[in-house]
Amino acid sequence: MSISRRELMAGAAALTGGLALPGSQAALAQAAPRGTLRVIPHAALTTLDPVATTGYIVRNHGYMVWDTLFAQDEQLAVKPQMASGVEVSADKLTYRITLRDGLAWHDDTEVTSADCVPSLVRWGQADGMGRRLFTYIDSVTTDGPKVIVIKLKRPYGLVLESIGKLSTNVPFMMPKRFAEKAVTDRLGADDMMGSGPFRWNKAEYRPGARVVYERNAKYVPRSEPASNASGGKVVHLDRVEWVNFPDPNTALNALVSGEVDYYEQVPADLLPIVSRAPGVKVANFNPLGNLGMGRFNSLVAPTNNPGVRRAIAKAINQSELLKVAIGNPEFYKTCASVYPCGTTFENTSGSDLVSKSSLDEARAMLRASGYNGEKIVLLATTDIPVQSAMAQYTADVLKRIGMNVDAQAMDWATVLQRRTSKNPVDQGGWNMFFTWWEGADLLDPVIQFALSGLGEQGAWVGWSKDDELEKLRTAYAESGSVAEQKAIAAQVQARAFEQSFSIYTGMFYVPTGFRENVSGILNAPPFFWNIKKS
Repeated sequence: MSISRRELMAGAAALTGGLALPGSQAALAQAAPRGTLRVIPHAALTTLDPVATTGYIVRNHGYMVWDTLFAQDEQLAVKPQMASGVEVSADKLTYRITLRDGLAWHDDTEVTSADCVPSLVRWGQADGMGRRLFTYIDSVTTDGPKVIVIKLKRPYGLVLESIGKLSTNVPFMMPKRFAEKAVTDRLGADDMMGSGPFRWNKAEYRPGARVVYERNAKYVPRSEPASNASGGKVVHLDRVEWVNFPDPNTALNALVSGEVDYYEQVPADLLPIVSRAPGVKVANFNPLGNLGMGRFNSLVAPTNNPGVRRAIAKAINQSELLKVAIGNPEFYKTCASVYPCGTTFENTSGSDLVSKSSLDEARAMLRASGYNGEKIVLLATTDIPVQSAMAQYTADVLKRIGMNVDAQAMDWATVLQRRTSKNPVDQGGWNMFFTWWEGADLLDPVIQFALSGLGEQGAWVGWSKDDELEKLRTAYAESGSVAEQKAIAAQVQARAFEQSFSIYTGMFYVPTGFRENVSGILNAPPFFWNIKKS
């Protein structure tokens, strides 16, 4: 039995930090596109393959160029997107997915099931939820050009929720020639061929500085209203340009002056200025919020020692860290759970490690772990203010408990590349970095990639290895009632804190700033269909 995504979101609306939330946006009638939307994204786009990395900037890029078989609406219910529908056999072992009419790649060739099958397989090799799904799959084949057939070895209740997942890693459908590439053979600038509502403009791409997307005039949207990643992806713009600025103040000035139209993540310290600026509005389009995370490398000393990881977790005070990173208490909330607070699986099992921080206890735990002054390399992001502040705070705390910290400053694009290294720290490796996950990525033990215990065979970067976690996650996936799922989710959390492959640093909300002539922004990740610029 799979718990309803509507149930998972229960209570989440109360966690919006006091920010005004726009109402649901209906898909607007097709009209002549108008203008260019200039956007300041939260990070620079340098990696382009959305299946091969969990970076949100790459996911956002993916939604511009590609489309998905299924998608989640605002209530996180799974709806057909490229699919016209699905037939499930009585024994729940066969899924027949039919493609809807009008699907074409940007080179005007038809989208077929022969493209979608390798797309699913490639995604299933990279994504945590996808890997788990494929342990239940016997075969993925075609039945003619429009039908995909998934046959299972045994029933699995999360088939459509897996291939319809909202966020990283998203199962985007790609042309066969790209989908058949190994995940390690990342797609590049010449491979940005999708069937989505925007076309990639390679000629104007400047890595780390500028990305241009043009309206796909031949895209056939669904007839339903746009809702999160589902429904009609109607584009009302000629172009969308992502432009990076060297620092937040420059970005702020660009928004206030009208040089740009949309500032994806306004830093909390600049929010009072943005809120008072004429012609500018501010809103939170992510009601589930974000959960901050420090991720350890579990392969490399000294963070291959769980005692060292727990000592670091004990030293981090969520309230202090959030005050430094976010500033305004209206936009953050401590949360001593590995699941977003206010959602179904929030619980307190094992949470004393993070809810009752103590530098003295952390020092004692560090001594007991056998730590002997080894260097810990912290990848300190410089171009995303929230992550930069988290790294600075943590570097200071670790020094205070007696650790030898090397905080290495670099932009987020470099972190995304560097964090794939498994080398020792004296050979370019790393021990820790900070990021965050949107609430929709953390709702349960299976969807949450950071809880994987598959090690080098399938866990997220950091390569956490724990057979007990995997047994519990499998039990959750095969459980028969919501009560049973809640009990297992609590056991997963207790084990996660015991192993401390990650540190959970509390919830926060980052509002978006936009010019008042921009309308139709969805309650969703930064999607640019449905938006109008008057």
